[in-house]
Amino acid sequence: MTIFSRCEADTREAGAALGKRCRPGTVIALSGDLGAGKTAFVRGLAEALGCRGRVTSPTFTIVNEYPGELPLFHFDMYRLSGSDDLFEIGWEDYLERGGVCAVEWSELVPDAFPPDTVRVAIVKTGGDTREITVTFPGGEDS
Repeated sequence: MTIFSRCEADTREAGAALGKRCRPGTVIALSGDLGAGKTAFVRGLAEALGCRGRVTSPTFTIVNEYPGELPLFHFDMYRLSGSDDLFEIGWEDYLERGGVCAVEWSELVPDAFPPDTVRVAIVKTGGDTREITVTFPGGEDS
């Protein structure tokens, strides 16, 4: 499924649309360049999951937890050196907690994801426009 975003609000709406489909245990692997809109996408996701509070990039904390109707665990792999670092901070425990795990810079830890991971690629196409491609496990579409 491909979504074209003209502004940050569109990117948040795309995240919210995916959030409405999430279930306990959903894992979302986000990829995209710096400034592509990964955190904006997660803001929309958080809104749809009923999470309250300000959603910020967990670049320095590695993971931010947002309680809600369905909890959100928001990871940023940018500062990790690989999957071993992710497992050291309790990745497997987060997967078992029944929330949604959204992982920015997922391409840095490709071997850490379960087979049913939802993939989201955000590409800057000029100015504020983005192309957001969501790939569901098993080839499921919209």
